Amino acid sequence: MPDAPPVEDLGDGVWSLPVPIPGNPLGFTYVYVLTSSDGPVLIDTGWDHDESWEALVRGLAQTGHSVDDVRGAVVTHFHPDHSGLVGRLRGASDAWIAMHPADIAVTAHLASVPAETRRTAIADQLRRAGFPDEDVRTLLGAPHPFTPSAVPDRALEDGGSVDLPGRDLRAVWTPGHSPGHLCLYLADGGRLFTGDHVLPRITPHVGQFPLLSEEGDPLGAFLGSQARVGRLPDADRLVCLPSHETRFTGLAGRAKEIAAHHEQRLDEIAGLLAEGPATLWEVTSRLGWKRAWDDMRVRARHMAASETAAHLRLLQARGLAARSGSDDLPRWVAVAPAQRPA
Repeated sequence: MPDAPPVEDLGDGVWSLPVPIPGNPLGFTYVYVLTSSDGPVLIDTGWDHDESWEALVRGLAQTGHSVDDVRGAVVTHFHPDHSGLVGRLRGASDAWIAMHPADIAVTAHLASVPAETRRTAIADQLRRAGFPDEDVRTLLGAPHPFTPSAVPDRALEDGGSVDLPGRDLRAVWTPGHSPGHLCLYLADGGRLFTGDHVLPRITPHVGQFPLLSEEGDPLGAFLGSQARVGRLPDADRLVCLPSHETRFTGLAGRAKEIAAHHEQRLDEIAGLLAEGPATLWEVTSRLGWKRAWDDMRVRARHMAASETAAHLRLLQARGLAARSGSDDLPRWVAVAPAQRPA
């Protein structure tokens, strides 16, 4: 786990606060603080854990503020290392919480459906994807899935202005990593808060949830979002402030690298399908991953399968693959050029 850097004054009223994610190899999430005459606004909040909350409180103190000074928080997306502390923040202050409507809908759903019900549904998806019974039993015995601590009370649409007096901070909707992922463009400061959409070294996870859903195209949306941020004004001069790793410049070039990685993966999966029909498990387990498939924990295998499913959805959208077999155990097949729609 990487050592967390110190709280840092980035100038022009912007601070970075590393908030730890205990027990996670990512180590920490950067929470950014933007100051104003009417109180600071946070970008993200961090993981829901006592250690994380204490780090956030200490970090705010180093910026000259207390928790009850916080005017509001914009959450880039609903994932727990970004939204986990919104409940504690709301309980300790009068802060508003803003998020894109698509991720507000996901958060409300997660809050309304019991975690046990969601875990059982995931286990059913794994069975239908071809996962062995051992993996399914392991998942059913694992801790409950993430349940949000609070549902945001403000919807922030694409292009919307954040309630930050004296500053021009605007939402850039970048779906893919989550349905409502937002980057935040500080037009008067030459900065882009990229959340998990663009990271300097890691390729962000893009998954299909539920695994076997035939709705949506998260990877197609993600690739479109990468192209979009690359076209922002002065994209390669912007200082990019991601939620993990380090600050960087060269946004357009990095966005192209991320897109190229996924295009390579699409080609790899299409090649596997050319060998014959395959279940989601069969495709996923035959791909190369950073860790050997046999050494991966079941949660990591589930995430890998969701990423593979997103690639299969895009291959379907491009007319390069088709889904066949029964709903109980679907398979994917390659589509020959002559069979592709005109």
